Amino acid sequence: MNDETRQTILRLLDQHRTMTLATLRPDGWPQATTVGYGNDGLTLYFLCGLDSQKAANLARDDRVSLTIDHDTPQVMEITGLSMAARAQVVSDPIEGQKAMQLMMQKYPQQKSLPLPMPNFAEVRVFRVTPKVISLLDYSKGFGHTELVPC
Repeated sequence: MNDETRQTILRLLDQHRTMTLATLRPDGWPQATTVGYGNDGLTLYFLCGLDSQKAANLARDDRVSLTIDHDTPQVMEITGLSMAARAQVVSDPIEGQKAMQLMMQKYPQQKSLPLPMPNFAEVRVFRVTPKVISLLDYSKGFGHTELVPC
């Protein structure tokens, strides 16, 4: 990936804080959910409940697909990312705390929480490593995507 493409991807990651994440259910059907994320370069992190369906799905199959984008009033202004990736549980508490800090940095206006932020032991933190990124930019033509192997 060239530097200009990398910088565009990083800018889009930094501009957003939620992604739609698809995992595979036991019956083979995809399950898409919206989660908050933090990122360190191209590595993304998200958390979920210990006994959540996402955690159970990922324990069986670590493959995920995800999208990061935003609503726009004009179809030809659509920009965003689509990724095929692998999601692994973060077992190292230091990396887990770092990941949770990265996620909280996405919400600087949040001064207080209705409930306390869970600690690392109360959640599953996942590290998402992209394998292929599709960079969407409809301003370059309807449905324009640039396929970027990682």
